[in-house]
Amino acid sequence: MRLYLASTSPARRALLAQSGIDPVLVAPGVDEDAVGAAERERLGRDLTGPELVVLLAVAKATAVADGSVAVPDGVPLDGVVFGGDSAFEVDGQLYGKPHDPAVARERWRQMLAAGGGTLWSGHCVIDRRAGAVPDASGPAGAGSGGAGRAGAEPPVRQAAPERTGGGTSAATDAVPSLGEVAPGGSALVVDGDRVVAVDSAVLTFADDMTAAEIDAYVATGEPLEVAGAFTIDGRAAAYITRIDGAPSAVVGLSLPVLRSMLLRGFGIDWHDLWAL
Repeated sequence: MRLYLASTSPARRALLAQSGIDPVLVAPGVDEDAVGAAERERLGRDLTGPELVVLLAVAKATAVADGSVAVPDGVPLDGVVFGGDSAFEVDGQLYGKPHDPAVARERWRQMLAAGGGTLWSGHCVIDRRAGAVPDASGPAGAGSGGAGRAGAEPPVRQAAPERTGGGTSAATDAVPSLGEVAPGGSALVVDGDRVVAVDSAVLTFADDMTAAEIDAYVATGEPLEVAGAFTIDGRAAAYITRIDGAPSAVVGLSLPVLRSMLLRGFGIDWHDLWAL
């Protein structure tokens, strides 16, 4: 079965490849700043970390699933579409991609002063299998599951399928509410032909990182185009001393949560996506 990745992120692609999945990459063409700004204006307040990453994940998946952008081979979609987004929260402040070296250096100083923060990872999967019929009452209500020992709590809790009031835009089509999600927690909701989820991981940084190390890291260019100005699958791994949560969520895609989304929402087994 094909998985269409509404992203050109090398990190997300590599993460899926390491899991035996060969995704079809499709650039979603979503203006993240504009989508976030429109939702802030609609709500009349700033977005929380979970709200922002879920909003953008839905926008990206929807752009591909609804044909707003063309798939590389031009063949009609036949599979599931995944959209994801990440943001790093430190002391209530959300950090996206810094873009500028000076901004990245200042963010590192702030993150080190706080000692760490929470990485929020938003997920949206939309079913675009040929002939598929959405069934929101299907696998999602079939009890627990997920990773871990027998009888353990599943990796996500299923939220009530409650939509935010007033709608957002055609791109997001009234993003469903996942309720309150605490740092380090997760939530999932099945919403017709799509499943929306958020996962999070709490990170602790080294308490002896020097200014010279910050300058050297920023000079590599690695932190400029990633949420929070760091990656755990690159040079910044040595500066992160602890992760409470799924390490893959910090890369930008929580594999345990994606597995549960596919199983609970559409009855798709994880191994159905393996490229054999």
